[in-house]
Amino acid sequence: MTSPELDTSSLDTARRLAETGDLDRAAAIFMKLSADPAGPDAAQAAVGLAVVLQERGDLAGARAAARAALASGHPEYAAQAACHLARGFEREGATDQARAAWQAVLGVGTVTYLPLAHLALARLSTQQGELLDAERELRAAISVGDPELGPRAAQELAELLLDQGEPGEAAEVLLEALAGAKGAAVGRLRVLLGIAHLELACGEFAGAVEEGEEPQTVALSIELLARTLPLRGRADDAERVWAYGLDHPDDTLATEVRLRLDRDA
Repeated sequence: MTSPELDTSSLDTARRLAETGDLDRAAAIFMKLSADPAGPDAAQAAVGLAVVLQERGDLAGARAAARAALASGHPEYAAQAACHLARGFEREGATDQARAAWQAVLGVGTVTYLPLAHLALARLSTQQGELLDAERELRAAISVGDPELGPRAAQELAELLLDQGEPGEAAEVLLEALAGAKGAAVGRLRVLLGIAHLELACGEFAGAVEEGEEPQTVALSIELLARTLPLRGRADDAERVWAYGLDHPDDTLATEVRLRLDRDA
């Protein structure tokens, strides 16, 4: 039996031990395999050691093992190690260290982990109120083209744009994401697209109220705006819109608005 086969068998044994709760024996195997930086399974074993040591409560040891795996530059296990470090720092609220670890994931460059890192960096930026940075990271996550995380990034970006009063841009993001979305993501994106369209409609109705000249057209715009606003949780604004029409100095317009409001009576 060749040495690589022995190492693979040892890795499998260590994983099984960890899964059954025998953390000490698992750690011993992972430690032995990771001790030789030139070993074929050193990086993978270092990641396993980091996970096991963390479960044992040895946070410092876990981070040392993860950093060793990261230093290996292995496209898979270095990325995993950086993710391990980043999540740990996030749990502790160590934002700067978490950000650096997620940046390290990007530095490894493994495509599978790129959208995850961009999403995490967007989350941290949002928490810090750095919305432009969050938007940039979300767009980067979308650009990777991951079939699962891409739609999620589009959803988060659309929500961010809606919060910033940019429903048109949000709608563009959602339409593009829907072209390649599948499964449950389709429903979530369509709901957000509907919300974006509601916001756009409110903007158009408000513009018609401000710029309209015909009483019937303005009254219709007031009604549509007042009936749409509650769908966006803005019932108080809707009441003010009705009041604006009812108290309008143009008697014809006020009468038209009264007739439209009275249809609910």
